[in-house]
Amino acid sequence: MNSWTPIASLEDIPRQGARIVATPEGAIAVFRTLDDRVFALLDRCPHKGGPLSEGIVHGARVTCPLHNWVIELDSGQAVAPDEGCVRRFPVRIEDGMVAIVLPDTLVGT
Repeated sequence: MNSWTPIASLEDIPRQGARIVATPEGAIAVFRTLDDRVFALLDRCPHKGGPLSEGIVHGARVTCPLHNWVIELDSGQAVAPDEGCVRRFPVRIEDGMVAIVLPDTLVGT
């Protein structure tokens, strides 16, 4: 069973920016939008593996810093004409703390 793991306070994640959570499965980028929505994606663009956490957040999208692919934060889908998808992770805010569900392989470790 998956459990919620607190990773930071909402204020620790910059608006229109990201924070990294290192895991054995790879880095997870936790994004915060200008209107304080929070999303968590694997920190690898589906195109060439660029670090999405270093990209520009605009609205509910992030633009990869390597080749300008645009990724929807809520679905992980690349915006047409590009095709591809990034793994998403459940995220929630409770009492000002951001928590995510880590990959299954990390539960109990």
